[in-house]
Amino acid sequence: MSRTVARLFTDTLEELGVRHVFGVVGDALNPLTDAIRSSETLSWVGCRHEEAAAFAAGAQSQLTDTLGVCMGTVGPGSVHLLNGLYDAAKSGTPVLAVTGQVPLSEVGTDYFQEVDNDLLFKDVAVFRATVTSPEQLPGLLEVAVRTAIGRRGVAVLTVPGDIGDQELPADRPARLSVARSENRPDDPDLDEAARLIDDGGDVTLLVGRGARTSRADVLALAERLAAPMVLTLKAKEGFEGDNPFQVGQTGLIGNPAAARAMDKADTLVLLGTDFPYREWYPQGKKVVQVDRVAEHIGRRVPVDVALAADVGPTVRGLLQRVAAREDRKHLDSAREKFTQWQDGQRRLADPGHDKGLVGKVRSAFDNRDHLVRPEALAAAIDTAADDDAVFTSDTGMATVWLSRFVEMRGSRRLIGSYNLGSMANAMPQAIGAQLLDRDRQTVAFCGDGGLSMLLGDLMTIRTEQLPVKLVVFDNQRLGMVKLEQEQAGLPEFGTVLDNPDFAAVAQALGIKGIRVERPEDLADAVTRAFAEPGPVLLDVLTNPDEIAVPAKPTVQQGWGFAIAKVRENLRSTGS
Repeated sequence: MSRTVARLFTDTLEELGVRHVFGVVGDALNPLTDAIRSSETLSWVGCRHEEAAAFAAGAQSQLTDTLGVCMGTVGPGSVHLLNGLYDAAKSGTPVLAVTGQVPLSEVGTDYFQEVDNDLLFKDVAVFRATVTSPEQLPGLLEVAVRTAIGRRGVAVLTVPGDIGDQELPADRPARLSVARSENRPDDPDLDEAARLIDDGGDVTLLVGRGARTSRADVLALAERLAAPMVLTLKAKEGFEGDNPFQVGQTGLIGNPAAARAMDKADTLVLLGTDFPYREWYPQGKKVVQVDRVAEHIGRRVPVDVALAADVGPTVRGLLQRVAAREDRKHLDSAREKFTQWQDGQRRLADPGHDKGLVGKVRSAFDNRDHLVRPEALAAAIDTAADDDAVFTSDTGMATVWLSRFVEMRGSRRLIGSYNLGSMANAMPQAIGAQLLDRDRQTVAFCGDGGLSMLLGDLMTIRTEQLPVKLVVFDNQRLGMVKLEQEQAGLPEFGTVLDNPDFAAVAQALGIKGIRVERPEDLADAVTRAFAEPGPVLLDVLTNPDEIAVPAKPTVQQGWGFAIAKVRENLRSTGS
């Protein structure tokens, strides 16, 4: 019995273990969505915006390390996928996007809604092709899936509107086996790296996402070398909980202890990270870098020994070669400073922090309106959330507060737009995460700007009855942009948001909404939000003037803030 093109698609996705396809229905997709409708294991998740669909598919891919799938129909529907697909591409996670096209007979005629998808997705996709006959499909689908998984990127298959319901001339299934392998450096390269480390003085490890599956080996290396471990944001998951070597993050969202651990080291060992910020790498250090992707090596900092291989087998090879260190002063000093910094952060997160300022001289950065400190909100969520919760975070200040006050202990997971840096990712990524397991707590750290950008997909949460907890850091600002402007000495401009009562909006949509305006109401509101069995939007008015001091603040930044605040005060008084 022959199958249609659409049926082969759904049968193939079922074989791959895909459970959800995200998108917006319409014209060219109709044969495909009809085939999904009759599938026993594959579910269609209708989103309100294709960008949200792509974010959700990418989130599922990141959490399962398998293929995520989204669809966009002819023209605008496909265009809307782009931002979410760029996020998947920059995150290095496999996603298949199926896009619609005008009928074959009209391709090239500037037909209504016609867009050249092969050109449109050229930059974002590791594979892209248009199906022009049913005979092509099994082979093209195989190549698309294998390329997406093998190269950990986005594959785009475009299906014209008159192709999906055509029958295949022969019932040839797609063959999809993809072998996974681990790469280990050759012995001479491991010997060279070990010699450099043994002769290189104090060592600091900079650990990224690529090391996440090799936690035990990396901790053993840190123990052997008495090395503090600086984590990238993506390495919080997997390395933060119960780790006596970690000292947090460096960079703008980092802390002084991590920056100092990098600066005071003689040798840096980079494990599975492409940490992009060159200004945060100290100069004049010996550097060993381990990364599976060869082109990642040396593009941020000059490297003395490059090991293009997987972290796990590479570290196991180094453990057989490097000498154990007895001197732990470098590690102990870094850990002591990290503990001191954490103590200071906990004081900021204390709901009673501002009460101690009564009667004292107050600065331009003080919480004059007694709004909730974002530190206190993040800390309260950390306490309330399960140890296996999935967290997502919007780009901007929401990520800053999560990075500093939410510990990835237990089996917690963390995803965000940490390479592309898009707004509006947290809520749709939470949709994808929650659909994987409705019983696993999913918490989205939403900026008010990010949430409002894709606000319509709150209705997807309502429709699917997903028990997501949406925590809105409602400072009525584009907070990170405000910080950037003031750091440069510019007065705040264009960042103020005229927000609605997001909790009331949620209530109108059939989602439980809770609004917090005063610090004394925070604890009870968080407790109620996390006790609710269904979806909740927790809208918390936070202090817009709260700043996150970078790991190594400069005099220039300090002057920038001072000048900006003077200009803002003059503007507010009309002077």
